[in-house]
Amino acid sequence: MLSKQDNELLTRVGPGTPMGELMREYWIPALLVPELDGADSTPLRLRLLGEDLVAFRDTGGRVGILRANCPHRGASLFFGRNEEHGLRCVYHGWKFDVTGRCVDMPNEPPESNFKDKVQAVGYPCQERGGVIWTYMGTRAPAPPLPDIEANMLPAEKTNVAMALRECNWLQGLEGDIDTSHLQFLHYGSIPGEAVERGTFSQYGLSDRAPRMAVTDTEYGTMYGARRPAGEDAYYWRIASFLFPFFTMIPTGLLGYQIVTRAWVPVDDEHMMFVSMSARDRAPQANAENPRAAMRFQPNSSDWVGRWRLTQTRENDYLIDREKQRRMESFTGIEGIHTQDQAITESMGGIYDRSQEHLATSDSMIIRTRRRLLEIVRAHQAGTPAPGADDPTIYGQRSGGVILPRNADWIEATRELRKAFVEHPELDTAVVGSTA
Repeated sequence: MLSKQDNELLTRVGPGTPMGELMREYWIPALLVPELDGADSTPLRLRLLGEDLVAFRDTGGRVGILRANCPHRGASLFFGRNEEHGLRCVYHGWKFDVTGRCVDMPNEPPESNFKDKVQAVGYPCQERGGVIWTYMGTRAPAPPLPDIEANMLPAEKTNVAMALRECNWLQGLEGDIDTSHLQFLHYGSIPGEAVERGTFSQYGLSDRAPRMAVTDTEYGTMYGARRPAGEDAYYWRIASFLFPFFTMIPTGLLGYQIVTRAWVPVDDEHMMFVSMSARDRAPQANAENPRAAMRFQPNSSDWVGRWRLTQTRENDYLIDREKQRRMESFTGIEGIHTQDQAITESMGGIYDRSQEHLATSDSMIIRTRRRLLEIVRAHQAGTPAPGADDPTIYGQRSGGVILPRNADWIEATRELRKAFVEHPELDTAVVGSTA
C-alpha cells in the first residue's frame, strides 16, 4: 500500500505539482495526426497535465499548441480564426503564430510596438509515426524525442490509437504492468486444454499464478513472470515501464513484437491511452488493430470529448450477465481494452492506495511506484529527469520467451530485448491465440 501523502504525490499532475513538473520534462504524445485535418484546421480543445490548451494546424501545415486563454484578457482561443499562418482571437483580433508569438494587434495604433512585447504560452510540437508530440517543459531547445521503435516506423507499417479513460493515469499504467490479470479478466473462461499445446497460451492458462522477478533499469523498471513450460523450461513474460508513463506489454514473441503504450495524464481524474504498434507484427494470429477493436462515440469539442468509448460507466460497459453466467465470458464485457477500462475506472477517479493489500504478484507495481517516488523527489531536489536527454534508452522490446530453467532471464534475453534488431530465426507459432 501507499501512504495517502505518497498517493497524492504520484497521482496529482497539474501545473506546479511535483509529478506534473517532472512529466513536463518529457515529450508527450498529445494528438493523432488526422485530428488536425489539413492547413488552417478547426481549432481543437486539448487538456494535458491539467492545463487547458488549444491545438491547430496553420496555413503552412505547422502544428501549434497554445494555452487556451488569450494573454490579452483571457478569452478562449478555441473560438479563434485560424487564418494566414496564425490563430486570431475573435475578441480584439490579436493573432498568434504556432510558437505563441503575437504577429498582429489590429486594435492598437499602427505606430505601437506592443505586439512585440506580448507572447502567448505555446509548446513545441513534432509529428512522427502518426502522433503529434508536444514538450511542455521550460528547456530551450527541447530535449530529443524518445527512440520508441513503434513510433519510428513508416506510416504504412504503424497502428496508432487513443482512448479516453475517466480515472487517474496511474490506475491505467498499473493495470498494464500487472501480468497476472490476463488469465482472469481477459481469458478466465478459457481452460488450458482448450488452446494450442506447446504454446505460450497453454502455459499461461495452465498456471495462472506466475512467479515474479523485478528489477530497476536505466529507463524505469522491468519484470519477468515465469511459468513452467515442460520439465526443463520456463515460459517468461518480460515487460517494462519506461519514464514517465510508457509501458511495453509482454503479449507476443520477444524479439519480434513491437509495441509501446502511453498513459498520458489529461488531468487528475482523466487519462488518454495511446497505443503505438507495428501493423505487421500482431501479438498473436487473431489480434486486431487496437482502434478497430474499440467502438467510439463521436468526438465532441469538450475538454475531455475525444476518443470516448461507447461502452461506459453509465451503461455498465454493456455487460452481458448471461454470457458471464454461462462462462462464455469471464466478465461479460466485450473487448480486452474495455475490460481493462471498466476495471480501472471502477476504482474511482483517484484510488486511495492506503486501502489496498498487495501480494507477490504485485511486485512490479510495488517496484514501479518506488521508482517513481524516487525520481519525483530527486527532481524536486534539482536532479534532471532520467531518460529525458537520452532517447536511446527507449530502444527496448517486450514479449514472451521460452528459456531453460537454469537460465538467467535478464542475460539470456539481452539481445532479444533490443529494438531495431531483426531475428529471422524466431517462430511466432509458439505464441498461440491468448498469450
